[in-house]
Amino acid sequence: MTTPDKLVKLEIVDLAFDGKSVAHLNGKVVFLKGGLPGETVEAEIVQSRRTFDKALVHRIIKKSEHRIEARCSHFNQCGGCTWQDLDYEQQLLFKHKQIVDCLERLGGFKDIEVAPLLRVEEPFWYRNKMEFSFHVDDDDTLRLGLHERGRFDRIFDLSKCYLQSELSNQVVTWVRNFALENDISAYNVKTHEGYLRFLVIRETARTDQLMVNLVTNQGDFPDVDKLVAEMTSAIPEITTIIHNRTGKVSNVAVGETEEILFGPGYIEEELSGRRFLIRANSFFQTNSLQAEKLYGVAFEMLDPKPDERVLDLFCGAGTIGILLADKVAEVLGVELVEDAIEAASRNAAINDIDNITFFCGHVRDFLKQTPPEQLGQPTVIVDPPRAGLHPKAIKRIITVRPEKLVYISCNPATFARDAKLLTEAGYTLPQVRPVDMFPHTMHIELVGRFYRS
Repeated sequence: MTTPDKLVKLEIVDLAFDGKSVAHLNGKVVFLKGGLPGETVEAEIVQSRRTFDKALVHRIIKKSEHRIEARCSHFNQCGGCTWQDLDYEQQLLFKHKQIVDCLERLGGFKDIEVAPLLRVEEPFWYRNKMEFSFHVDDDDTLRLGLHERGRFDRIFDLSKCYLQSELSNQVVTWVRNFALENDISAYNVKTHEGYLRFLVIRETARTDQLMVNLVTNQGDFPDVDKLVAEMTSAIPEITTIIHNRTGKVSNVAVGETEEILFGPGYIEEELSGRRFLIRANSFFQTNSLQAEKLYGVAFEMLDPKPDERVLDLFCGAGTIGILLADKVAEVLGVELVEDAIEAASRNAAINDIDNITFFCGHVRDFLKQTPPEQLGQPTVIVDPPRAGLHPKAIKRIITVRPEKLVYISCNPATFARDAKLLTEAGYTLPQVRPVDMFPHTMHIELVGRFYRS
């Protein structure tokens, strides 16, 4: 029905994979910004397509019994947390449902056991890395914070985020004040003028180390000695300060050149008894404590044997292979990013691992160029990006004929797609075990183990 003020009344029935809520109107699906399952809302249809509509919730008529008060004052403005107003146990149930839906709709699977999500013990303060953006408003006011929900071109001043630590909030406030007091300009994404672009904070869960990485336009940092002296005095927990410079138009928090302003230029984290060196632009799982659980699940499903050779594909900085090395005969890691390979080799040396070798290149190219007889019949573990496995990579993996393959995924949709191809090639997938790495967000990690029939 349509209300007098031209809003539609909708019953929300589900949550979509991208975090939006779901309702139905006139035979079409409606995806809404705002609202929770079980709620009745008044919403405005903002976009209409042939098979679905998009809507914006204006008012909640009847609240869900699972709705809670969001802890963060920025929740309705920020694009980071999607479900902070939903009870955590319900978040886990909906993520589980979304995995099952992806496996059934995209993979055609009906009988796979999907275990309950392995929950996070502390659903706040869990991130070890956060990127904050500098921005200049139309009135030339400098901002430092996070993106407004659904806007790439608007940043709000952050007062407090509950995903990283209290200490990181102090750093954000201090850096913003320093920039304002010293009249250092913010980068304008439209005109490409200005200096400050990103503030990236990385911290460890086990070793009490904190990195501050300032990403700027090209040029030396003004008053750099003053910056370092005052920052380390105000926040003595900081162990290293990095300056990354980039002149690229693309707005990503990675520099073309890097300068160490204070400390060793890296931090070190411990996972499962191993030590990992993390630089400003290194990839490392964003939730350190939950990463141990994720890898524990993967290794339990892998069931490694002392005589096995393991192919660690998309190995990144070598975390998985290094944690696995003492359980198997040999590990071969493959990764496209050269900096990650360098970090992986360094981390192996730090941990005195001598039965692991790393190769830089595309996974599909490595498997194509390496004769199957040279690889033997290795066990395979893959941890690809959100896009999943390239079809050619899947074909090459199949030619290797691993007896077992463990797939760590951060995207249930691409996992279901790839799982379908693997099962069509003769593999079985009896179980999927999800791990919640990012509470209050739509992101899902899962592990599946494939057996060759």
